[in-house]
Amino acid sequence: MPTLNKIRAALPVSRRDSATAPALTRLRIALTAFFALDGFIFAGWVVRIPDIKAQTGASHGALGLALLAVSAGAVATMMLTGRLCNRFGTRPVTVAAGVLLSLSVALPPLTHSALALGLVLLVFGAGYGGINVAMNSAAVELIAVLRRQVMPSFHAAFSLGGMVGAGIGALIAGSLSATWHLSLLTVAGLAITAAAAPTLLRGAPQLDSAATETEESAPAPRLTGRIRLLIILLGLVVLCSSYGEGSMADWSALHFKESLHAGPGLAAASYSVFALAMTIGRLCGTAVVERLGPTRTLAGGGAAAAAGMLVGSLAPNPWLAIAGFALTGLGLANIFPVTIARAGTLAGPSGIAMASTFGYGGMLLGPTVIGFLAEWTSLRVALTTIALLAAVSATVAYTTRNAVRT
Repeated sequence: MPTLNKIRAALPVSRRDSATAPALTRLRIALTAFFALDGFIFAGWVVRIPDIKAQTGASHGALGLALLAVSAGAVATMMLTGRLCNRFGTRPVTVAAGVLLSLSVALPPLTHSALALGLVLLVFGAGYGGINVAMNSAAVELIAVLRRQVMPSFHAAFSLGGMVGAGIGALIAGSLSATWHLSLLTVAGLAITAAAAPTLLRGAPQLDSAATETEESAPAPRLTGRIRLLIILLGLVVLCSSYGEGSMADWSALHFKESLHAGPGLAAASYSVFALAMTIGRLCGTAVVERLGPTRTLAGGGAAAAAGMLVGSLAPNPWLAIAGFALTGLGLANIFPVTIARAGTLAGPSGIAMASTFGYGGMLLGPTVIGFLAEWTSLRVALTTIALLAAVSATVAYTTRNAVRT
């Protein structure tokens, strides 16, 4: 797949001026639908995990191993998806992954053991990892033609889809079985895919012409030693950000309950505030990146997240901690989308796949490390590692500023 800068170079001035054509707008909307679909389906699955645990009779440990299969399936599929995107194109692979994700979410309620659950979650993870690499790769291509840093808006759609999916799941959990709920998710996912796929596959003349001209004039990007090193550094930035996101999801409410002695409502609200701040940050992300540039957005976001998490973890009262969590969410909001766009600029789908794999590593690593550190020290101290890694992400983003231009 041609990288972002090569596509830009292939666009004549007249074609660049038409980058706001209706075809591109429709393509952007269709791609946004896939980001929202991804968040919607994943959140819908997450809220039914307790019901699936009860159905399978799995212990906490067995369930943990089964859930690990989601990440295992995603990580195992990501590099393969990058190669498929290079061969068949990012948009067809996005559609195929959307179908796989939609179909596989209906499988967990059909299992009756932890082993069977783990096996079907491998398939679900493959769909989840595949669509993340493919749709982010398609977004990088579109950004090149639009000449706007719109990646945060796509990830805002993912966050909004997740909020809607979790909200609907919470509302119907008491009245609808997991089998019916997840089956309806399959129907909704296939319907959204069917509605958005024709526009996505049709593409836009500006995008298709630019890609054709670039492929004819330049070879496909290769992962040279220097490019691979830069992708690893960008992957480290994504890992640090994902470490914070994953840890906040698992430990924020417990921190409020045990460390700050907050009531159940305030404890539950702690993560909601963080997630809402991330969504708001991503909705404003395009304007922020266009005003500050990618480097200052990443460095400033990492610094803000570090400061916010220090406040959130060490605050003496819940309300100050809530403010810290909100600042952390705003700081982390655009690190993942902007860094993924940079990886795509360097090496197309292969770069996105490598960086995304690091991101999943952070999601896995964070909650586990926090748990062990909390055992050895305290939960307050353990949560400060989120601030430490956010500062690391800011430092790495700044030191690589001259190596990557988006």
